[in-house]
Amino acid sequence: MAWWLFWVVSVVAVIGGGGRIVQGDVTYDGRSLIINGQPRILFSGSIHYPRSTPEMWPSLIAKAKEGGIDAIETYVFWNQHEPQQGQYNFEGRLDIVKFIKEIQAQGLYATLRIGPFIQSEWTYGGLPFWLHDIKDIVYRSDNEPFKFYMQNFTTKIVNLMKSEKLYASQGGPIILSQIENEYKTVEAAFHERGPPYVRWAAAMAVGLNTGVPWVMCKQDDAPDPVINACNGLRCGETFAGPNSPNKPAIWTENWTSQYQVFGGAPYIRSAEDIAFHVALFIAAKKGSYINYYMYHGGTNFGRTGSAYVTTSYYDQAPLDEYGLIRQPKWGHLKELHAAVKLCSTTLLLGSYTSSSLGELQQAHIFKDKAGKCAAFLVNNSSRNSTVKFQNQSYELPRRSISILPDCQKEVFNTGKVSSQFNKRSTVQVTTFNSANQWKEFQDVIPKFEDTSLRAQNMLEHMGTTKDKSDYLWYTSSFQQDSSSAKYLKVNSLGHVVHAFVNNLYVGSAHGSKDNIGCALNASISLNKGMNRVSLLSVMVGLPDSGPYLERRVAGLRKVLIQGNGKAGSQDFTNYSWGYKVGLLGEDSQIYNDEGSYKVQWSNVGNSKPLMWYKTSFNAPSGVDPLVLNLGSMGKGEAWINGQSIGRYWSSFRIPNGDPSQTLYHVPRSFLKPSGNLLVLFEEFGGNPLQITLNTVSITKMVGEGLLGKDSSLDSPNNQEFW
Repeated sequence: MAWWLFWVVSVVAVIGGGGRIVQGDVTYDGRSLIINGQPRILFSGSIHYPRSTPEMWPSLIAKAKEGGIDAIETYVFWNQHEPQQGQYNFEGRLDIVKFIKEIQAQGLYATLRIGPFIQSEWTYGGLPFWLHDIKDIVYRSDNEPFKFYMQNFTTKIVNLMKSEKLYASQGGPIILSQIENEYKTVEAAFHERGPPYVRWAAAMAVGLNTGVPWVMCKQDDAPDPVINACNGLRCGETFAGPNSPNKPAIWTENWTSQYQVFGGAPYIRSAEDIAFHVALFIAAKKGSYINYYMYHGGTNFGRTGSAYVTTSYYDQAPLDEYGLIRQPKWGHLKELHAAVKLCSTTLLLGSYTSSSLGELQQAHIFKDKAGKCAAFLVNNSSRNSTVKFQNQSYELPRRSISILPDCQKEVFNTGKVSSQFNKRSTVQVTTFNSANQWKEFQDVIPKFEDTSLRAQNMLEHMGTTKDKSDYLWYTSSFQQDSSSAKYLKVNSLGHVVHAFVNNLYVGSAHGSKDNIGCALNASISLNKGMNRVSLLSVMVGLPDSGPYLERRVAGLRKVLIQGNGKAGSQDFTNYSWGYKVGLLGEDSQIYNDEGSYKVQWSNVGNSKPLMWYKTSFNAPSGVDPLVLNLGSMGKGEAWINGQSIGRYWSSFRIPNGDPSQTLYHVPRSFLKPSGNLLVLFEEFGGNPLQITLNTVSITKMVGEGLLGKDSSLDSPNNQEFW
């Protein structure tokens, strides 16, 4: 059978009452996806179900639809669905079936990016950590153990979708699926094991007979019939095009901003720039499917963010972290979608020509057999330009594209923003400024003699914790002939290290996204006799990309105690160390109602490291989104009624001196009317008495002159932003 006939055999044609033929096929040609026999230009938006809540899904999808979005695209999160081998979870925020059925209920299509490696700034790239301990495994290569488990999970998801009749071939909304993710960026590292893996993955996916096409993004040699797709900021310029004349041009990730890391400033991408590159992709590459990554970013709840990634994810998307409409992005793109739809038939069925309008100006023209004409006039100059097209003059702002659905009247220009800028504000609704509101509990620093896991060397962090906790204690003890002042030197490939000598805190160090590992140098005082050293290694998410993830190492690599003058150094690297995974508070789950009674809490005193804080509050009235302002805290994690709202790291500043993130989303669905338990674990210190609970709302519309283009995320006082 010819490869291009593969999708045709998946046509579902049922003769219904009155002889009506119901078709549910999705095919494609060299111009577009073809749904129910109709070629389509489709605008898609990424909304990830675990990064929001089921209560938010209907509103998010509705706002996307109102913004001219035709399809919702989501990854499938393997490590959340199969946290333990063979044990699956599809409940709550992980109810992917409910999510896709909501998409269907609102009349939109769905794209399912199964991966199952996804990257996505998601811890371990979405792979479950139990894979790490599978004998002889090499992730994402022509490796039998990995292929076995990858196929198991992919088949599990496909069969789940089939059982719920969610593929378009069954009358459902799923029109497109993805296997693997940006593999070309790592393929060369696997040498001869790379290309066979690509061919296997494609054949495995196609063999599951979903009845809809499959794509591979950033894989220019995607095997037939899998479609190769583009990811990036400027696919209208960078995409080499489909690897077959029978495949359409697809853009699976048009980055509406970029993710942010702790210690890094937000990346701001203007509405004009996004619209310019969408229009260019349609005009110059004949693109017919464009997905915005992200359309709604949401929240990395719990410990789901990858290394150093902030809890807030793509807040600069058309729908912000809380699901509020961000203007002018949302409105400007809505107008773009409407303008393209005015001439979609001509774009899909017409013949294409182009002509020069100047040194940096060009016309892309589409004409169909009926004589209809559509044109995209491009100004690639950094200056405004006047061009002549078909005996008419057009004023084109710098770096802009005008859309003429009839080759005469301009209905939209990517550089002319008519949507007003809006303003997002917070209002304090609950304060926690009374010491009587809080209780505290200091976590226990373990002793060597109390540990059951021991080794004569420094164990690797991730392989020891199995991602059950961010924290791994390294503890040891040794005899000292006399009291003395010395220096403790620790080299680590972890993200943070805290040091304690004889139960006294002596210092901390941390790395950054761009600098792997960290080094601690601290003055210490040793006692005559027995001395104890306890070092807490901390990960802020696991790595999410690159080849050979299974070989990555983290945690302490070298420990020295150095004396003054001629005293020399003692190397404790290959010494007897005891280990404890996680914290006592984690073991006791003191962040939920039941666990909070397992320890003895006390009144709030002076700020100390490794401190748990708890208080309670009533749910504020109204429906506006809620955030905790944790700007007064250092680094740690926050829970509401036992549910983690994510990691915070307010003490890690961006170059201008502001925290990377101070506001942390509290979904209203996490709350009960009264008596809500708030628990924080604070590593450095921090001041819980300055925490506030705020509502977030759009308060007014403002002109561009007041705010400028996409002003910064948070103002210093966090009262008014963007």
